[in-house]
Amino acid sequence: MSRVKLEAIWQHEKVLPYILTTLKDKIDDITAVEKIFLFGSRGRIPFENWKELEGKDWDVLVQAGCKLKNAQVLVDKDYYIDLLVLDGESIKRYYSGNRLTMIFPESELMIKNEENGTV
Repeated sequence: MSRVKLEAIWQHEKVLPYILTTLKDKIDDITAVEKIFLFGSRGRIPFENWKELEGKDWDVLVQAGCKLKNAQVLVDKDYYIDLLVLDGESIKRYYSGNRLTMIFPESELMIKNEENGTV
């Protein structure tokens, strides 16, 4: 991909605010963001165990008003994020069997972070 900011790959306190603000705002300029999910490693294990994922990238699935081709161009070059922007129907069709962790609009993860003052 592009240049990787290694210290930000696995640190949720740095990556989640980027996902939830900068990236969401970029997508919202094109089509309305309905939901944001994590899939892959972070979608499969509980938030408390994310420290085990040091060095893993972020797999982000955004449910939006319409599918965006080449959504990766929206990702800042300092973050290693695999980004998919699909409509709700495509997510149901292709990802219904996958473990997804919703991080937007609200989720257990967001509530835990707010309690800890992280996000």
